[in-house]
Amino acid sequence: MGTTSQAYLESSRVKEISITVKVHDDSVPKPEQLVVMSPSGVQKERMMEEDMYVLSPSGSVLYEPLAKPWPYKPPKCSDCGPLFMKAYEMRNAGAVIHSHGMESCLVTMLDPSAKEFRITHMEMIKGIQGHGYYDELVVPIIENTAHERELTDSLAEAIKAYPKTTAVLVRNHGIYIWGDSWISAKTQTVLSNGEDLDRDVLPHLASIQQECSQSPSTRKSRTRLQIKDFESLDESCIRARNPLRA
Repeated sequence: MGTTSQAYLESSRVKEISITVKVHDDSVPKPEQLVVMSPSGVQKERMMEEDMYVLSPSGSVLYEPLAKPWPYKPPKCSDCGPLFMKAYEMRNAGAVIHSHGMESCLVTMLDPSAKEFRITHMEMIKGIQGHGYYDELVVPIIENTAHERELTDSLAEAIKAYPKTTAVLVRNHGIYIWGDSWISAKTQTVLSNGEDLDRDVLPHLASIQQECSQSPSTRKSRTRLQIKDFESLDESCIRARNPLRA
């Protein structure tokens, strides 16, 4: 798993990401394959084989890593565990990623009443399973809770209600994304060669579209965002807005 984790991360520094993968074996049906899951509260780019949890297909812990001396915290399986298992159970996924990427949070803030994120006519949509350039990508948005486990039921409801989706956004929190393999899950998370894993490209582009008050699919004006409301918007969004200023 250490080799897989290193290949997955490609030596990139990772911020606020949890991952889990099925242990692939052609002789074992995917629903019966063991699950490897990252621990909670650790620096993911430093994970090694001995840091991982191994779970049964039903989610029972089969292997728990040994405790490390200070300053490391006692080992704890990912708080996302119950949500990861829903993606395995309901989508027969091979890998699941949970990211706290800024863009994923931002796109859920564009319209606080929105229950979906929609985008079309973006080249990177082709990287999403079952979608093309002219298709409309629809990702459900669920409301955040005080504790990760409390999201389990609403995540399951969203997965059931949106059979084509490979992701669920959590308002003011982040996103859950899954794929047939770790490669597929990572591709759909990154959506652009060379991007960091904490940059979700489509939500990022959507925020720029909104900030520019122009959609390429409708060419209609949209309500402008106020930069002061999002002090952490990156320079590309600010540069995109400047030409529109009177």
